[in-house]
Amino acid sequence: MLWAMLLLACFACEHGDTLTHEELRLQKIALMDSALSDYVQLDSIDGYDRLAGLSAEAWMLIDDSTGFIISQKNANSKRFIASITKIMTCLLALENANPYDTVCITADDCVTRDSWIKAGDTYLLCDLVREMMLVSDNNAAYALARHIGGDTLAFYAMMNDKAQYLGMDSTHFANPNGMPADSNYSSASDLVRLSRYCLSDSVFSEIVSTAEADIPLLDGRHLPCYNTNLLLASYEGCIGIKTGYTRQAAGCLASAARRDGTTLCLVLLGSPGRSARFRESAILLDYGFNVMKAFDHL
Repeated sequence: MLWAMLLLACFACEHGDTLTHEELRLQKIALMDSALSDYVQLDSIDGYDRLAGLSAEAWMLIDDSTGFIISQKNANSKRFIASITKIMTCLLALENANPYDTVCITADDCVTRDSWIKAGDTYLLCDLVREMMLVSDNNAAYALARHIGGDTLAFYAMMNDKAQYLGMDSTHFANPNGMPADSNYSSASDLVRLSRYCLSDSVFSEIVSTAEADIPLLDGRHLPCYNTNLLLASYEGCIGIKTGYTRQAAGCLASAARRDGTTLCLVLLGSPGRSARFRESAILLDYGFNVMKAFDHL
């Protein structure tokens, strides 16, 4: 599959067909190839022996530029994904709204107590998106859904339409933030596809790689925000992406890291506790960089 897609791209170039940026993004996320084991003896790479001890129930680790699948476990199984859902909410906000729109938080947006925003607060949309992604604010996601979709049900339809457009066939969204719901689910494979698509957007990439920010409100106050993704501070080369945790979903983490020109994308789901997802993601990423180093030296 990988080489077929690359040949198609070369054919297009040779015949003068210019692919649009969107076509290139779609072509890139379609590249998922399990043939890496034909070139590298994966079980001989340093770090392989640690994978058997990982407690997460599902994951997919992929090299972003080639689409090579480095490691996977139950990658196509449908699972609850908690606040990883907010990746799609962020994407739709960046694609469908004016970043300088004013968003006023209403009582209807305040669906949980676990939130830093309050009814009556007003933000620029771009700042509310950043606040949502850094501190994983559930009520901010509802405010953005209402503002962008006109109502939340219309926004959920937008989320599912985008998922289908991206080929996320094991995904269904039922809310904008990942709060427990039986009909809000995805798979590690689908979320890797979504993550790679989003990382092609420079604004999205800047947001999810930000460790801390001082978010302004329109009344002059400021809200200090610290990213819930601990790998940004603890893992060399980490560039995002999003945490998630509920009792229903357990610990979830979509992460990406870049070292020496290699970018890895990892989605890990169903990790027990809040801290194991970071530790186990670091183990997988370390192994992935070792694998790709061996591949590059062939």
